[in-house]
Amino acid sequence: MEEINNLPREWVDHYTQNRFMLSDPVIRWVYSQTGAIRWSEIQIEDPQRILLQAKSFGLRYGLAVSVFDNNPEGQRSFGTFARSDREFDDAEIRVLKAYVTRLHNEKAPPTNITQAELEALSMVKDGLRLKQIAHDLGVSEGAVKQRLKNAKRKLGAQTSAQAVTRAQEFGLI
Repeated sequence: MEEINNLPREWVDHYTQNRFMLSDPVIRWVYSQTGAIRWSEIQIEDPQRILLQAKSFGLRYGLAVSVFDNNPEGQRSFGTFARSDREFDDAEIRVLKAYVTRLHNEKAPPTNITQAELEALSMVKDGLRLKQIAHDLGVSEGAVKQRLKNAKRKLGAQTSAQAVTRAQEFGLI
């Protein structure tokens, strides 16, 4: 859902022009494993010598972190980190793993939102007013307001419109 890329522009251009993504051993590792691993410990073939090429751009030592919580949507978060001076130490690995895990959890859809709350949000998305939503659902306006209030809280939204946007981003509605 989000990409943060602070790698050297020259490397990103080289990587993209050579279409390394599908054969990159680091990317292959993050999509097949969870946890954290130094690039030097990855035991996946690198026939295009991508990691060797990365060194020529100052990316000599690297770390891959992959987080997957087995949710039905199959969402995975990962981070790759590189430096030129030395391997990442165990304390740095713990910090970076915690960072990627925190970002993953912040971007994960809520699992406790109810079908009734999603239904009300979907109707707001369609432009219906509270009175019409209540009528169509056969409930009171107060019940609709409560559903929307609960949905906003669960989605971390201030307004119903913001809740609708977040629910759409998560693919909930």
